[in-house]
Amino acid sequence: MPGPESTTIKNHGAFIWQVADLLRGDYKRSEYGKVVLPLTVIRRLDCVLEPTKRDVLAVYDQFGDRAPLLRAAAKAQFWNSSPLTLTRVLEDSANIADQLKVYIAGFSPAARDVIEKFDFHTQIARLDRANLLYLVLAKFCELDLRPETVSNTEMGYLYEELIRKFSELSNETAGEHFTPREVIRLMVELLFCDDDKLLSRAGIARTLFDPACGTGGMLSVAEERLHEFNPAATLEVYGQELNAETYAICRSDMMIKGQEADNIAFGNSFTDDAFEEQHFDYMLANPPFGVEWKKVADRVKHEHEKYGFARRFGAGLPRINDGSFLFLQHMLSKMKSSNREGSRLAIVFNGSPLFTGAAGSGESEIRRWIIENDWLEAVVALPDQLFYNTGISTYFWVLTNRKSPQRRGRIQLVDAREFFAKVRKSLGEKRKEIPAERIGEIVRLYGAFEENDKVKIMPNEKFGFLRITVERPLRLRWEVSEETLAAFDADPKLAKNLSDGLRAALRAELVSWASETFNDKKLAAKRIRDTLVPIGIVSKPVETALLDILAVRDPDADPVTDAKGNIEPDPDLRDYENVPLPSTPVSFEADPASRLATLEYRTAVEDYLTAEVLPYVPDAWIDHTKTKIGYEIPLTRHFYKYIPPRPLKEIDAEIKQLESEIQSLLEEVTD
Repeated sequence: MPGPESTTIKNHGAFIWQVADLLRGDYKRSEYGKVVLPLTVIRRLDCVLEPTKRDVLAVYDQFGDRAPLLRAAAKAQFWNSSPLTLTRVLEDSANIADQLKVYIAGFSPAARDVIEKFDFHTQIARLDRANLLYLVLAKFCELDLRPETVSNTEMGYLYEELIRKFSELSNETAGEHFTPREVIRLMVELLFCDDDKLLSRAGIARTLFDPACGTGGMLSVAEERLHEFNPAATLEVYGQELNAETYAICRSDMMIKGQEADNIAFGNSFTDDAFEEQHFDYMLANPPFGVEWKKVADRVKHEHEKYGFARRFGAGLPRINDGSFLFLQHMLSKMKSSNREGSRLAIVFNGSPLFTGAAGSGESEIRRWIIENDWLEAVVALPDQLFYNTGISTYFWVLTNRKSPQRRGRIQLVDAREFFAKVRKSLGEKRKEIPAERIGEIVRLYGAFEENDKVKIMPNEKFGFLRITVERPLRLRWEVSEETLAAFDADPKLAKNLSDGLRAALRAELVSWASETFNDKKLAAKRIRDTLVPIGIVSKPVETALLDILAVRDPDADPVTDAKGNIEPDPDLRDYENVPLPSTPVSFEADPASRLATLEYRTAVEDYLTAEVLPYVPDAWIDHTKTKIGYEIPLTRHFYKYIPPRPLKEIDAEIKQLESEIQSLLEEVTD
């Protein structure tokens, strides 16, 4: 399979870049893409349609604008019923802008939609005013983009190379638009892993969906790989994309390949789900890392609160600055029923979804929902510096509702962080790649499902924990001192509820307490009331404020109790601990309160208290009403290898050796 370094891609990329150079002066470098990208697409469409142009015109002259007949004549998913071609547009140089618009108007609706998403008519007028339209168009007409010269795969790479360059010029994040092909290849291999028998059936037809499809790279590689399994297989691909230009490129690519262009939708997957009622066999996604979803927050929250698990976001909402888990929930909602062979999906995440969010938070609840439903099959840790726009570490999550029997109730962790080779030339932040042979190694490790130094296999419940709240008694005494008087002077509640005169009178009364100290809250409260009443203050807020102001923590004091005689906890001494979940497998419950109340869970918590807490703080207790179930996937922790420090003698000998060498050098300098 040709790669991004192929001669064809290099030569065509260099030629197009020379054409872009014609725009210098009239366009900023960051604006070159507005002209070059749509013209590349138009030229590709023009070259694909060239062999059937006469047949299309003949059908159009006889039957008019009848889509099925024109599509059949064009032998493609699109056509152009205008008598013009891109080359013939140049023949009327005086009216080239109008001619080009007529030519574009002759495209079928799907192709026109692609060009409109580029807003190319605006650029036609701008190029015409600058007297550049003829020059630029003439150069593009020299570009040979016929399928027999530039394959569909090479065309995809060419698109992506252009996008990367133009994104760098405009300081955009190119990685939001496409994913390195070797990364996609690995994702697809893992997605289809263990499905070779299923996919090799005669006449097999499957569907694949990408909710953030960019230029369609994942869809293309998946289709190529399926045909390698089974040349007679059919993969119907679907995608949705928010960026207008990359949507246009993806849709044009689908048209050129003979795929159904209407399967590529434009819009925001969170708020305008183009495939609301559809379910898919396979799904892939590389959503933007760490992108906030503030703009769509109202609609997403409304769906979560009103519909819960009846729609997509019932499990929970992640923090506003990272919508990764929204994409995953969106994809999981499109799984086919496990009774109908189910679905498999793979998604690229950064490290945040593995552990961000405390027990009970949106992220933790989403992980709990996924793991307790036994959908998470594996997490694969990838090398860093794989992507064009970021050097951070990334991870594949592979999920399915049709796990094989040996995988049920367990999650596989694969450490592939060292499976890389350095690229010859950095591409943005991309300094590493995964060679084909290392892809094969990772897939073999994945498929073997055996533990070794690169693979860990653990039961689902191993990733869960009980977040317990350890309380200790509040121990106070009440007194008037320099510290408590300073607190009295600064307290905003007293300033709000008392005049300056009353505050001064109250302060004078407090000073008269002299060395009085109270170890009982009730006695302290009575003494405060006895102080307030004579100076005309009858106010519960003031009394409460004074109880707080005059309170001093005293580890030797008796515990403070509330009106019912219950010991009050000290917030400053409150601690939180994570207790491993009991080893019994569980199924997901939207409200796990009943599980937390079981003897098994209570015993686990109390055993932890007895063994790990009470030997050090005998007066501690667990507030069971605050216990929460949490889930996290600390992948790197499971692959940590302890390296003992070097012996001190060895370090000391090395230091002495260095000192000796330095001394010798100094002697040479001074001689």
